[in-house]
Amino acid sequence: MKKILSLILTSLPLLLLAQSKEDLIKEIKANPKQMETIRLIQRVGGYDPDYKEMEALFKTLDKTIKKSNEGKVFQRYLKSLSNVVIGKKAPGITQFDLDGNPYGLQDLKGRYVLIDFWASWCPPCRAENPNLVAAYSEFKSKNFEILGVSFDKDFDSWKKAIADDNLTWKHISDLQYWNNGAAIPYGIKAIPQNVLVDPNGIIIARNLHGEELKKKLREIL
Repeated sequence: MKKILSLILTSLPLLLLAQSKEDLIKEIKANPKQMETIRLIQRVGGYDPDYKEMEALFKTLDKTIKKSNEGKVFQRYLKSLSNVVIGKKAPGITQFDLDGNPYGLQDLKGRYVLIDFWASWCPPCRAENPNLVAAYSEFKSKNFEILGVSFDKDFDSWKKAIADDNLTWKHISDLQYWNNGAAIPYGIKAIPQNVLVDPNGIIIARNLHGEELKKKLREIL
């Protein structure tokens, strides 16, 4: 997991942690009237953001910053994060599968589902795929499924990665890259990320990788 996080933070400038979290928070509190401070709050959130912590920091900003267009966009992002915490109903997702047919999370109702946000161009995602393959092989006969939601923009690259990595579960995408329709409702700004939902569609875990995922699945299945 540490290796994955390191790769993600290297590849996404928005999340680069050149400063410690404590230093970032000090800088945020010292600059409540600067627009750049919103991006510092984003960096505090990092790969797996805590919306309550980020919301508390956002509330310390000057009213002019909070009411700006960037401030309003950030508030919508915080709202999205608050809607995908453990215990909440997972937002619906419907996109197209490899055959061009619409398919969505609702088609897997009644099963435990890991919603896996990934892309063929994402090295950390590809590095994590063998762990997903192993977990799927162990638990697919126990009412467990994976729904791959790709942030790809090229169909052929997406399809090839699925075949090359032997990802035998259901895959969907709208091929809109970072503008994927699931990015906003799930507050996705870095991949790989995942959300585990129960048979009723309730979120029961987030961002489980490697042995952490297997441990959780053994616990519930």
